[in-house]
Amino acid sequence: MKVQLLRYTADAERLCGAAALTTTKSGTPSEIFAKIDPDTAKEVIKRVTGYGHGSVIEHASFTFSIEGVSRAMTHQLVRHRIASYTQQSQRYVRYDTLKNYVTPPSITRDADAKKEFDETLKKISETYQNLLQKGIPKEDARFILPNAAKTNIIVTMNARELRHFFNVRCCARAQWEMREAATEMLRQVKKAAPALFENVGPTCVELGYCSEGKMKPQDCDIAEIKKKFQAL
Repeated sequence: MKVQLLRYTADAERLCGAAALTTTKSGTPSEIFAKIDPDTAKEVIKRVTGYGHGSVIEHASFTFSIEGVSRAMTHQLVRHRIASYTQQSQRYVRYDTLKNYVTPPSITRDADAKKEFDETLKKISETYQNLLQKGIPKEDARFILPNAAKTNIIVTMNARELRHFFNVRCCARAQWEMREAATEMLRQVKKAAPALFENVGPTCVELGYCSEGKMKPQDCDIAEIKKKFQAL
């Protein structure tokens, strides 16, 4: 898996800070943006988002390349509807080797499971290639491909949606692949715009409580999770 922040709104913190001040100042947005300094912007963002006014940070957007992940993962990712997605198409991309698939760590750790998994994927790949050789279009041959099939996707989200995304997808209960991607996305945006993502992470980090209720894993140590995300 590779996650890379490709682009993000220039002067994201100043822009969002100016947006917040626009609601309470008599000056125009352009005047406020021209005058606001980075430190003031950070202070304003922290205060306003602390009140729960998240709309002002929707003006900043972040675009990521997420590469070499499974279709199982991207099926979950696209459920976050306040976002834009462009994904590699199985109508055009061929799947012909085991390198085209994601193997979960739980399977990698079990030699017998790994052997069975690889043999099954090999058979799927051979059948897929046979279908293509028979003249079956890729868009139809792909019906045999599993959730393990690798894909690449470009994702754009605004800062408010990203904060919600991190609340649920950085959680210990999130699927491992999604959690790894979300955690790396958070690490990168915290460097790009720290004021917009200060103290952000799963709900136990940002909001101080576990949102999973009875579904909380028994081995989930909230104190250790907080340390992890505060150190990103």
